[in-house]
Amino acid sequence: MSHASAPTPTGTRSPADRPPAPTPRRARRGRAPRRARTPLLFCAPFLLLFAGMYLAPIVYAAVSSLYTLHRSGLGLTAPTRRFEPLANYARAFRDGAFTGSLERVALFGLVQVPVMLGLALGLALLIDARSARGKGFFRLAGFVPYAVPGVSAALIWSFMYSTDSSPVNRLLEPLGVTVPFFDDGLALWSVANIVTWSWAGYNMIIIYAALQAIPGEVLEAARMDGASGLRIAWSIKVPAVRGALVLTTVFSVIGSAQLFNEPAVLQPVSSGAITSTYTPIMAAQNAVAAGNYPYAAAQSVVLAVLVGAVSFTFFKVTSRGESA
Repeated sequence: MSHASAPTPTGTRSPADRPPAPTPRRARRGRAPRRARTPLLFCAPFLLLFAGMYLAPIVYAAVSSLYTLHRSGLGLTAPTRRFEPLANYARAFRDGAFTGSLERVALFGLVQVPVMLGLALGLALLIDARSARGKGFFRLAGFVPYAVPGVSAALIWSFMYSTDSSPVNRLLEPLGVTVPFFDDGLALWSVANIVTWSWAGYNMIIIYAALQAIPGEVLEAARMDGASGLRIAWSIKVPAVRGALVLTTVFSVIGSAQLFNEPAVLQPVSSGAITSTYTPIMAAQNAVAAGNYPYAAAQSVVLAVLVGAVSFTFFKVTSRGESA
């Protein structure tokens, strides 16, 4: 048997109808800092690793570059460190081997980066073509060289370049032609060939992913207007992957500045064409091997500043053209 609830007096509310009691102002103030700390707690592992593994070495290298080592006698005693902020940098710009390595890498980047990205863009456009068949196979085939470690790739190509075992020169032998892969004028481009073979597929995948983001309606409208495949590629697809091209260009410029594995592996078989200071990183490594860590740090700082300036300028130029 159900019982009806007793009616409440007129002008009064039942407990269920009453609004909740206001939260104390002090409690609300205490919740805001907790909410602000929550993202920091989630980011703390990354921030700690970033500071310890990235920022700390950069700061240490920059500080070390401000000191110079002075050895006395026959080198039997430990060298002394002196605070001379500009000495190592002045020495670096007077060092013909180091400045030569900077010029060599600059030439490498000016030629190799456009060639590699042009090849990657062409392959990506071919795979993205409407009439293309076996897209999965060609994507995998283009990406496989990137999966090969850089040292292993250099070892493979050192066999291809060797004067004794080069299959290329054996094929050209009946014609009386020999390609001097390690000649002073060709050694740099032999290295560039290895880098292009290793990284063109990687950049192709990035550009191809950007091509997949183009709306199909835009491409279909262009076909209905009578645009050919070449016209669609040049007027629609290439402008649409501008961001991917800028990204891959910056990554390639930084990679060119860090060139080390390929020339270091080829150095023993290059007949002296590739020296221990062939690239800036190799020059810094050579200074480390000599025990002059402050000078190596100064070389690294110079390289980092130059690469940062080039990347910043490139970003500025490309963004200006995009806004216009």
